Amino acid sequence: MTTYTPRPITPEILKELRSTDDAGRELVPVTDEEGGAPLRCCLRRSAPGERIALVSYAPLRRWAAETGAEPGAYDEQGPVFIHAEECAGPQPDGYPFANAHRTVRRYSAEGHILGGELVDTIDDNAFRNAFDDPAVALVHVRAVEYGCFHYEVRRP
Repeated sequence: MTTYTPRPITPEILKELRSTDDAGRELVPVTDEEGGAPLRCCLRRSAPGERIALVSYAPLRRWAAETGAEPGAYDEQGPVFIHAEECAGPQPDGYPFANAHRTVRRYSAEGHILGGELVDTIDDNAFRNAFDDPAVALVHVRAVEYGCFHYEVRRP
């Protein structure tokens, strides 16, 4: 049973990203011939033949706009895969992209990085450890290989 809630990119933000991404680029859909791309809209890997797009996304900037935080230099944007068209969203089934080394990056309420931890798998303990620090307001789960954003988890 998942104690913490992985948060995909919201449908409202996905609609914006499918028009113009956070770097000001228009959507360029492709057919994923091989499958396996980590989709941030539904928090699963793509299947062969699905229409997807690689877009630039600024997760901390969008969270800061919602909360009034001022991340300053910690604001960043990077590539994420999404479905090229609207999808059904995630099906709750534990923690997505969990069975590989991941970085759990912690942020303060101001949007400043408070540190991170390399974990072997994403589970309740990874988030419990992150949120043990009362200054942590938000956690990003990121790929180790490229540092790509997978999803966020907020303080319960």
